[in-house]
This record gives sequence, C-alpha cells and structure tokens, in this order.
Amino acid sequence: MISNDLKIYNTLTRKKERFQPLQPGKVSMYVCGLTTYDYSHIGHARMFVAFDVVVRYLRYLGYDVNYVRNITDIDDKILRRAKENGEYFADLTERFIAATREDEAALFVLKPDEEPRATAHITEIIAMIEKLIRQDYAYRVSNGDVYYAVRQFEGYGKLSNKDPEELLAGARIEVGELKRDPRDFALWKAARDEEVGWDSPWGYGRPGWHIECSAMSTCCLGESFDIHGGGSDLMFPHHENEIAQSEAATGKHFANYWMHNGPVRVDNEKMSKSLGNFFTVRDVLARYPAEVVRYLLVASQYRSPINYSDQGLEKAAASLERLYLAVRAADAESARALTNSQYEKAFREAMNDDFNTAEAVAVLFDLARDLNKVRELDPVHAGELARLLVKLGGVLGLLQGSADAFLRSSADDVDADAIDALIAQRRQARQDKNWALADEIRDKLNAMKVVVEDGADGSSWRIERE
Repeated sequence: MISNDLKIYNTLTRKKERFQPLQPGKVSMYVCGLTTYDYSHIGHARMFVAFDVVVRYLRYLGYDVNYVRNITDIDDKILRRAKENGEYFADLTERFIAATREDEAALFVLKPDEEPRATAHITEIIAMIEKLIRQDYAYRVSNGDVYYAVRQFEGYGKLSNKDPEELLAGARIEVGELKRDPRDFALWKAARDEEVGWDSPWGYGRPGWHIECSAMSTCCLGESFDIHGGGSDLMFPHHENEIAQSEAATGKHFANYWMHNGPVRVDNEKMSKSLGNFFTVRDVLARYPAEVVRYLLVASQYRSPINYSDQGLEKAAASLERLYLAVRAADAESARALTNSQYEKAFREAMNDDFNTAEAVAVLFDLARDLNKVRELDPVHAGELARLLVKLGGVLGLLQGSADAFLRSSADDVDADAIDALIAQRRQARQDKNWALADEIRDKLNAMKVVVEDGADGSSWRIERE
C-alpha cells in the first residue's frame, strides 16, 4: 500500500495539495522539454534534475510512473538557426538532441519513458486544431494561419493568475498578423516561400509551439493526467495556452497538478547572453565534476531560485566530499539494509513536503555525522548507516559512484599509480619503524595536495580541495 502523505504545491490552486493520482499506484507525468536549436544551459539543467528527482522519489514510494518529456523539433527559432547555419533543420535538431542527451547522462538524469517529437505528431496536431475550429475556439484567416480565440475560453488566465482584460490592454497585433484579438495565438502557421511545412486543411504550413505540447501530452497520456511540469518561465503564455487548447478540445480537466521549477541566477543576476553570464551545461562540466553540479541543483527545493556561482560550486564540492568520506569510512556493501529508521522517516517527511530536497539533504548530513561517531565503536552499525546513506542519496541522484573516484576527481594532473606506490613505500617505512622516511614521503604527498588518511584497515588518500 503506497502512502498518500505526499503533498505537492499546485501552481493552479496556489496551495499544497495531497497527491492523489487518477489511477491508484500509477502516475502520469508530462514535462516540457527543450526546443532543440542550441546547447542546453544551466537553467535547462535545473529543470532536467528537478523533475528527475520527482520521478525518482515517486518510484521510491512505489508508484509506477510514466514520465513523458517532449522534444520540440520544429519551431521558428529552429528554422532561423538552420537558415543562419545553411543546414537542413532536421540535421540541426538531431545534433542538439544528441548533445542534450549527453548532458543529461553526464548529470545522472534518467531517461524519460517516452520522448515524443513534434514532427512525429503532425497528424494529431492537425486533428486537434480541426476540433477547435469546429467548436468555435479557433479560426482560419485569409493567409492560411489558424488562431486560437482566447475570448472564447472562459478560464483563460487561471494558471498564471492573469486577468484576460488586463492582457488585452497590453497586447499588440504584429505586422502581418490577421488575428481578431491581440491575445489570440497561432495554432497553425502558413509556410511562405520554401519554408518547411506539412499539408493541412488550411494549406501548407507548420504548427504553432503551444499546440504541439497539447497534442503530444494527450497522445501519450490521455485527455487528463496527473502532473504537468516545466520551468516557471513557461507558466505564461505556454502552459496557460496549453490549458486553453486542451480543455476546449476535450471538455475535460487537463492536468491535476502543475509544478514549476524556479530559475537559475548567476551571481544574483538573471542569466542572459547580453550580460555575459550565460553558461551551457558543457561549459560548467568542463570545470566541475558532474555530481558537484547536480548537488548544487538539488540542494535547494525545486521551486526556489538557485544562485549559480563558483563559490556555490566549491561549497557543493566540499559538501559532497563530507558525505563520500563518511561512505568510504564504513563497509556498506556487506551491511544489511536498515528499515524504518529515524533517518528514512525524516527523509520521507522532507520529500513528502513538496519534494523539499533542501531538508532531505540535511538528513543525509545527520546520517553521515552519526555514522562517523560509531564507525570505530560499532563498525557493523556504521556499515548499515553507510548503506542507508547511499540508498537515500540515490533518491536524489547522488552518492552512486565510487567514493575513491569522487575524492580523487580533481587529480587529473596526478598519477594515481605513483601516489599508490608512494603510499605503499610509506606503509613499509612505518612497518620498518623508519619514521624519517615515512615523514619524508608524507611531505612529498602533501606537496602534491594528497591527503593521506591512516586507519585500522590501512591508508587511503584523496585530493585536498582548494
């Protein structure tokens, strides 16, 4: 029996609600993915990791999760970039889809169960637009474009809490647009000249961005599903428009819980190419271990803004080092699994409060502290605590690698075999009571920023972090 203690902050209702899936024991979840015309940046990484943790925790609770995250592979930005590069749009998108998957794998992000592409769902998109036209929620104009009639949908603005009349006052009709109302948005765009497109009842063209997600989510998860997620920047207009399209087309409630992750700021400023503080995931991973970057992204609750800085990453590295040192100090592999411990209860209590990873991470440090206290007095219990630490860390996508590998991860310019040889020489010198030679070797290792830790089972080493 799966516990129903989990509460999720629902952007639609602006309050935390007890999670009750449409089907007992099963979770249907859709998250808006990337528009694939460039490398993913650290803000995208925040979204990948935030919803990866949600999926991991739901599965930890025992839910059968169907996680769908789409790929937008046809869009105005894609076509502009392809034209600038002088390449076919599909070649551009394939390259960046592959790059995004590499970035996700580097950050230990699990693959979605389904990853629909907009170009593979043109038939479903056209069918949904036809339905909206029949029901007077959409209209075709003389140039072949099709628009959604915002005024027809009574609940418009309910997700973003925007007043439709105030939106009307600030809206403008751009040159070339033939829409009836400035708030209306494109469902289908007629293709001009030799632009990419598909045949439709309204002529040759391509879908608008918003309708793509409505069609793909409905196709994969049905007309109603449990959780819809994405970055807070998508709340309006993208997610607002998804609701309007989907609920008008089906007459059903679209998604029960709306989740939005907070933004990433860089040195307390909005990340922007114009400000020169824009970092791709690849930029960051070239300078810091992937698990350090992931730790920075999970150490704050998903709705909170994150401040990206070198100082923050150095603190993340130091925090992970503390956890890995605790794991390395005990024998987790041969230990039995603790059940119903105070630590796991506290961890679940934190995560059940709208996936509060900040509090969950604090539980990991409580566990590591207590492990260190008992590791010499009670090695068996220390091993049990270490195994639990690895288990709970795994729910956050942390502590799944070798402790030695992490603790030596900044040793790229150091010969690990040479260090092992020096430590073996030092061990022999100590056995021979040649204390002068042992001290000389230790000094040599210290100069290499190698920290040697002597224990009952021998000596281990790690790289001292700056």
